[in-house]
Amino acid sequence: MQFASDNTAGVAPEIMAALAEANAGPVASYGADPLTGAVVEHLREIFEAPQAAVYLVATGTAANALSCAILTQPWGAIFCHRNAHIEEDECGAPEFYTGGAKLVLVEGAHAKMDPVGLRAAISHTARAGVHNVQRGMVSLTNATEAGTIYTPAEVAALSAVARDYKLPVHMDGARFANALVSLGCTPAEITWKAGVDVLSFGGTKNGCMGVEAVVIFDPARAWEFELRRKRGGHLFSKHRFLAAQMAAYLEGDLWLRLARQANAMATRLSAGIAAMPGASLTHPTQANEVFAAFPRASHRALQAAGASYYLWPFDQSLDGPDAEPLAARMVTSWATTEAEIDAFLAHLG
Repeated sequence: MQFASDNTAGVAPEIMAALAEANAGPVASYGADPLTGAVVEHLREIFEAPQAAVYLVATGTAANALSCAILTQPWGAIFCHRNAHIEEDECGAPEFYTGGAKLVLVEGAHAKMDPVGLRAAISHTARAGVHNVQRGMVSLTNATEAGTIYTPAEVAALSAVARDYKLPVHMDGARFANALVSLGCTPAEITWKAGVDVLSFGGTKNGCMGVEAVVIFDPARAWEFELRRKRGGHLFSKHRFLAAQMAAYLEGDLWLRLARQANAMATRLSAGIAAMPGASLTHPTQANEVFAAFPRASHRALQAAGASYYLWPFDQSLDGPDAEPLAARMVTSWATTEAEIDAFLAHLG
């Protein structure tokens, strides 16, 4: 009953096999190998963006921080939701890699910015000229940290606000596949066709060992990314091992199949929790994260049975009245089984 994070899941067998295959014989380094070139072309095809620049890095933090660095200056503001991953979980990496850009936090229900709130935040910024941080860029997370999803229309509405102020838009897609299969749209429709300039395309949370792609829809920004990636220590010499993962991830739409499994298990878990007396969902379940509150006694029973998940927020205590509801986050993965879900629900009830 492992629901702490999709990061705890192992590597999908197809991807592990691709890594072993890539290990045979010498191959050109630093991305000059044929497999990297094939990955670039495959991602361009998937996104209907033949001119896009595509680069691989090993972590989502690197993908996000380097993306922000090519989109804003050190004196720029990065407008994002208060619960965005770049705000809550990246230890100041965007600020570090941009050389000092400031995260300006925008409110919104279920971890989603809304156009009115975004416009208010942008218009409030730089009112005193040189004395203020300047308007820099917009970053949104899809799927969000609350497990919710921006639709193409919602992305387009936020992008339209950004364009009114001539600001570029970044999408943190660590769980991009989970969002995409839930929406049923094309990758292009949720990214550049909706106004996104740069996408962090996740692999690690969805069955890869450690690889993310940065898809830059305006190739004019590509050279700066290459320089920043090298200067920041994220250009792998044995680059084929990143490319091998991404190639297998994309082959035969494996990335979509893995995400569908994770989402289906979250839906099963969410429905089961919602049907329990004294339990309720705290955010809609739209991808592979379930946020719910249920009695403290149920939490004790689950944890005694070995269930792994997080109280959300962390500072809640298992000491106290049995009936009091405590909120929690459960995350499913490509490797989650129906048996795990059913065992969790049995202990919950």
